[in-house]
Amino acid sequence: MGTFAIGRRQLLAATGAAGLLAAASSAIGESAAAWRDRKRYATVLSERMAYVEIGTGKPIVFLHGNPTSSYLWRNIIPHVQHLGRCIAPDLIGMGDSAKLPNAGPGTYGYTTHRRYVFELLGTLGVERDITFVIHDWGSALGFDYASHHPDAIRGLAYSEAILSIPNAGPPPSTGGLFDRFQTKEGEHLVLEENLFVEQLLLGGLKYYLTAADETEYRRPYPTPTSRWPTLQWPRELPAYDHANAQIAQVYSAWLAGSTGVPKLFLHALPGAILANPVMLKFVRTFPNQKEVTLYGPHFVQEVSSDAYGRALAEWIESLG
Repeated sequence: MGTFAIGRRQLLAATGAAGLLAAASSAIGESAAAWRDRKRYATVLSERMAYVEIGTGKPIVFLHGNPTSSYLWRNIIPHVQHLGRCIAPDLIGMGDSAKLPNAGPGTYGYTTHRRYVFELLGTLGVERDITFVIHDWGSALGFDYASHHPDAIRGLAYSEAILSIPNAGPPPSTGGLFDRFQTKEGEHLVLEENLFVEQLLLGGLKYYLTAADETEYRRPYPTPTSRWPTLQWPRELPAYDHANAQIAQVYSAWLAGSTGVPKLFLHALPGAILANPVMLKFVRTFPNQKEVTLYGPHFVQEVSSDAYGRALAEWIESLG
């Protein structure tokens, strides 16, 4: 299974010290206000994209997923900022990046996000010796980029990734809530009730976030229209979108054969996406890979940030 790096918050949780959990959450990184003040902006495809940049040297690019932002990495980057040029974008329509006009079904599709992220990397001069640190839909973006630019990749560190087993056909529907997201009922739940943020993100992290953290995660989505990215992402999953299923098949097949690219699998336990035993077995076939198990759910960065950061730093240092 690889190394097991228990997070300090797991130890606190075992003691029932909920107040300490909340207080510890932002102790490593910066306050929400300080993180916002760090943001820089670039014009990408005529829209403004926000990103945080810390450190110098070879690029280390942090890509978040749904419904988070670069804020997800605030407690991770301090562990590695001495090891390279850390860049953490806000995906388009998320965080402090611009909202696209006339938002509605399809506005924030995967290929749209891909265009903006790839263009941003070019704008910032990120073209070689790239280490990706990726999570959720950020994993799809990073793997997709890597599969098309393998010579530009120094390493891939990932957790709770979106993958598809080659030649196995589209993955089955996840059922339950994610099936409902495909419907008008799902639109109401996400756009009107802000369910993806309130329940799937904040609801599962109530003892690990401060009030300021919760406010920061809510801040990009004050209105139903602003929440379209958080609804479009579950509709983009390979189980529901044939084109994205094909994209995931291509980069997953590349990962399974990419002997030359070092990988770090940050295995969240119990996790969510990669709690599927079939998918977990597939991930463990990737060559040139180290696995570290971290205590935490899908958003493991908020639960075991110390362990995540230390494991990441150790691995990046090993890349030479």
